[in-house]
Amino acid sequence: MNKIPGNTTATPDAPQDRIEAKTAFENLVCTNTALRLAARRLGNLYDEALAPVGLKATQVSLLTETTRMAAANEGRAPTLQDLAAKLAIQISALTHALKPLIRDGLVALRADEQDRRTKRAVLTPAGTELLHKAIVHWSTANQRVEEVLGVESAASLRAVADYVASDEFLSAYLGE
Repeated sequence: MNKIPGNTTATPDAPQDRIEAKTAFENLVCTNTALRLAARRLGNLYDEALAPVGLKATQVSLLTETTRMAAANEGRAPTLQDLAAKLAIQISALTHALKPLIRDGLVALRADEQDRRTKRAVLTPAGTELLHKAIVHWSTANQRVEEVLGVESAASLRAVADYVASDEFLSAYLGE
């Protein structure tokens, strides 16, 4: 596009426009990107800490949440649908994540007593034992993160992350 004589509007390819676009891009602040980078960094640190027990941080979270949900429901194992909803993931992602845990004998799927089509996730005795071992390694990593961030900053980070993961945040975001 050529510049029309007398027109002070720069063309899209003008050097000034490229400089302004570059500056805007460099100054772009993205909460999503920052959180994803932080989550990957922390995930890698926790994965390294959990390596001696052969689990990833995501697997420990899944085992922990399965246990937590069962305890909150008087020992009744969570359905896959409830577990996926609690973890804010699709059911297909949950079943994919469960496959190695099932293969390794850490989790079993049981049909619901009232509705045989509904599956419930249950930690096996081996899964419970390995989770207890993993928690020791997880705790060491968690304490180190708190040392580096400081107890108050770590608590604030968890509080903000918990809020962003909540239905309350989603409703506020959607303007409901």
